[in-house]
Amino acid sequence: MHRIRWHIVVFLAPAVLVYTAVMIFPLFNTLRLALYSEIENVRVFTGLANFRTLFGDPLWSEAFWNALGNNFWFFIIHMLVQNPIGILLAAILSHPRLRFAALYRSAIFVPTILSFVIVGFAWKLILSPIWGIAPNMLDAVGLGSWFQPWLGREGSALTTLALVSVWQFVGIPMMLIYAALLSIPEEILEAGEIDGITGAAAFWKLKLPLILPSIGIISVLTFVGNFNAFDLIYAAQGALAGPDFATDILGTFMYRTFFGFQLQLGDPHMGSAIATGMFAIILIGVCLYLFGIQTRMRRYEL
Repeated sequence: MHRIRWHIVVFLAPAVLVYTAVMIFPLFNTLRLALYSEIENVRVFTGLANFRTLFGDPLWSEAFWNALGNNFWFFIIHMLVQNPIGILLAAILSHPRLRFAALYRSAIFVPTILSFVIVGFAWKLILSPIWGIAPNMLDAVGLGSWFQPWLGREGSALTTLALVSVWQFVGIPMMLIYAALLSIPEEILEAGEIDGITGAAAFWKLKLPLILPSIGIISVLTFVGNFNAFDLIYAAQGALAGPDFATDILGTFMYRTFFGFQLQLGDPHMGSAIATGMFAIILIGVCLYLFGIQTRMRRYEL
């Protein structure tokens, strides 16, 4: 009979209690709130009525699907722009003959530690057609005619904010891939050199297959982070996510619904229903990766 290792329980207990208090309990409380409604100032159990309203009422469903579509576009831009650039930068900075590599890594990573509020307001000022410096910078290189009020146009506002987010967080995939590249055994690279695989060919044929698990983890983190996004949109465009909700994502939609904004009264129960939908989307995406892609990668490694 195995003895209970009480020292493990003692050391894990503080972390488990804190995690339960700040994560598990709020999550289940949100799921519980989504099953109730306020009727004449009395909380009444209504089951899935809030979800039927969210998906069946045109007033709610149109806003929800608009926010969900914007969220997917926000995520796609990060996947197609941020992560490839991060991989490219990591490959360049991991070259042993590159001078001042540590300085470049630090400069690229610095924006990730900046506040969302600072980044949102700073880029809003930079891109302002009235007092921003972007028009003058484009004029200086002969591209002044290219400038547009990107944050004020429905067709470009969300893409512009997504690219701002890419600028801020490209340092994270860069550092993770950089660490993965450094962990590749030198024996593999030396064997490749003996077979004539050097330079860019070494990256594509040797390094890239070995860092695929790290790329998969980065993709999951990107998915979770983008579907939890809120701060940058709120700081740059406000809770209404203008213009005309063109930058509205699930985070801002849930915020307005839960807490209310201007003439819109807050409804914690409908807000919890939206938050539950966000949780379900993230859970499904992570499970598809863990039980689909990750399982196949493990079989491939074996």
